[in-house]
Amino acid sequence: MQIWQHAKELTTKIHHMSLSLPKFEQFEEAQQIRRSMKSVRSNIVEGYGRRFYKQDYIKFIIYALASNDETIDRLDILFETESLTDEKLYKELRGKLEILGKKINNFLQSIEKEHSRPSSNKRPVSRDQHPESFNQYPES
Repeated sequence: MQIWQHAKELTTKIHHMSLSLPKFEQFEEAQQIRRSMKSVRSNIVEGYGRRFYKQDYIKFIIYALASNDETIDRLDILFETESLTDEKLYKELRGKLEILGKKINNFLQSIEKEHSRPSSNKRPVSRDQHPESFNQYPES
């Protein structure tokens, strides 16, 4: 699974999970975890849109990684405070977020490696590619 697709799937799962939280969490942690997860996805897209500018590309993928870490922390808070009581769901989401973090990190390393090669060795990247086509870099 590609990182954008994985982030897209997790955005939906986190969104649905957050809507099942107690009412007192709806305007606090629920809203924040939705925002942090959506930030992962959006930063991957924005970084990809700036892929012709190495430092911008790297910066936005780092933002995506940081937002993923924030999402994990917010998920932990919800579980620790017993606002999220479904342990199976917690473990599933946390596991998927950890995998996504590893994939983003691997993707970041491959971007850095790709952009450090002499320009004659770089593969051209088409401007019309959609973020779903992130398969040009290895993820594992």
